[in-house]
Amino acid sequence: MRKGKILFGVVSIFLLILFSCSKDNSDNIKLLKKLVETSSDGTSNTTLFTYKGNEIVNTDNEKQHVDYTYTNGLITKIITKTKVNQSSTSLEFTYDKDKLVGIKSSDNYSIKFTHKSDETVSYQKTTLSSQNEEVKVYHGVLSFKNKNLIKDKRTLDDTEPGITSNYDLSYEYDLKNNPFYNILGFDKLLNQNDLISINNSQIGIVEATITNAEDQITSSANFYKSSFKYDKEGYPTEKVAESVMPSDGKSGYLKTEYFYK
Repeated sequence: MRKGKILFGVVSIFLLILFSCSKDNSDNIKLLKKLVETSSDGTSNTTLFTYKGNEIVNTDNEKQHVDYTYTNGLITKIITKTKVNQSSTSLEFTYDKDKLVGIKSSDNYSIKFTHKSDETVSYQKTTLSSQNEEVKVYHGVLSFKNKNLIKDKRTLDDTEPGITSNYDLSYEYDLKNNPFYNILGFDKLLNQNDLISINNSQIGIVEATITNAEDQITSSANFYKSSFKYDKEGYPTEKVAESVMPSDGKSGYLKTEYFYK
């Protein structure tokens, strides 16, 4: 009987320690509280983040307010309200075994995703015509490595006959912490580009290639570079993003300051 009491006591203490550690890990997750973005012309925009635990409730800035809805730990709806004209758009997300398989927009389009075993995800975007017929817009493949989105190869489906239009987006990363990855379920949102990655994108390259009916090829490229400052825990405190070789001949600059809870 005494052995039973001792064993019960040891198990109880173990469970208490395990629960306490789990709770501490949850409490210690670093979450964004505020982002301040300043462009090259001096204009700035401040975005505030509101959470319930590590679930994001909403974000708010002078341009828009965004509300998030969760179901069983997954983001299932995002409503974006534009403050200038008071318009509102919604995105509904569907999952299969915690993997995103579909997005449906109030703007009359949908995206279907198919997850492969080789760290790639294929996708197809469609919209509805005025005759309520499904029209293909574009399709592509997302490639991942070490929990980072490294490539997005896309082909447009709504071009003129005889025209082929391809876009290749590629990313290179640091080895530090991307704060968006700590938001519960955010890494599942395959429409959020490099923000779903575990690390921070330092280089982004966008290559566009258009081939006409005579097999003449027109190509262009944009090169984006970001430099970071980090805190002692490896989270960014400042990012300076520049477009180094913009295809339109114009350079861009954006400084982002990160503030945490």
